[in-house]
Amino acid sequence: MYNTALVYRSFGEPQTVLHAETSVLAPLPAGQVRVRMRLAPVNASDLIPVTGAYRHRITLPTIAGYEGVGVVTETTESDAHLLGKRVLPLRGQGTWQQYVDCPAELAVPVPDDIDDTLAARAYINPLAAQMMLEHYPAHGQHVLVTAAGSDCAAYLAQWARLQGAKSVTGIYRSAIHARRLAASGVIPLADTDSAAITQAAGKAGVIYDATGGTLADMLLQSMPETGQLISYGLLSGQPFSIRRRLPAVHWFHVRNFLDAMTAEEWQQVFCTLWERLRATPVSEVTLIDFQQWRQAITLYQTPGRIAKPLLAF
Repeated sequence: MYNTALVYRSFGEPQTVLHAETSVLAPLPAGQVRVRMRLAPVNASDLIPVTGAYRHRITLPTIAGYEGVGVVTETTESDAHLLGKRVLPLRGQGTWQQYVDCPAELAVPVPDDIDDTLAARAYINPLAAQMMLEHYPAHGQHVLVTAAGSDCAAYLAQWARLQGAKSVTGIYRSAIHARRLAASGVIPLADTDSAAITQAAGKAGVIYDATGGTLADMLLQSMPETGQLISYGLLSGQPFSIRRRLPAVHWFHVRNFLDAMTAEEWQQVFCTLWERLRATPVSEVTLIDFQQWRQAITLYQTPGRIAKPLLAF
């Protein structure tokens, strides 16, 4: 049996350094399950490592992709109950390939009422939003989110409102997002409106920032000393400066919390997530054949995009 995977052997622009490579599948290691992939999304967190931004923790060559959904096609005897089940094959190999091997205890079963397009993107953005709100709550705060057109910011905004935030403001880059934000109860704010951004930051108790750069600098200079800025991305590609001790700045990465989780705790996290995702409006998707992966990356990088590209295997 053969497997085709998107591999990078050097760092650089994803369209340039990613290559589809086909090889014979090795025997399934003990304690693992083999998953035939159905769908895998394209996220910033998939593409940024390919550029070399995290080269200190990546060993080349490696397979791209961090999440997706598929069906278990092979197990060892102790995990036979998973055979034929839909799962999220997480925290093992890269997911941009036809077959993924992952630790059986970390494979997350998908409830029957969750469709593939939602299950495929139930990890990176929803889990990050859920964990940020647990560690840095929004209750009773004026909340501000940057990159408000992104999926993670959308989850943060909606769940912050449910958690009891006084208000939620979303800073967006493309005007196409303004109406959707307003319809969901989020105050839309263009990233070009510096005066309004300064005013909104001036009363913000919690800011969830995925942008960094000059925008993060502006927010830190404007927000009250009692506030907290949670930095969980640098979509601008630029860092920001911390010129004073307060307000507090926290750097958030899901991976920093995973090693301390037991397998049972890991599975319980998703029980909570499934309940939240059932009740949360999500973005549209565009299915693109795995063989056309370059097209999927191009779509993801298109300004003003409103649909999430999913690789379909």
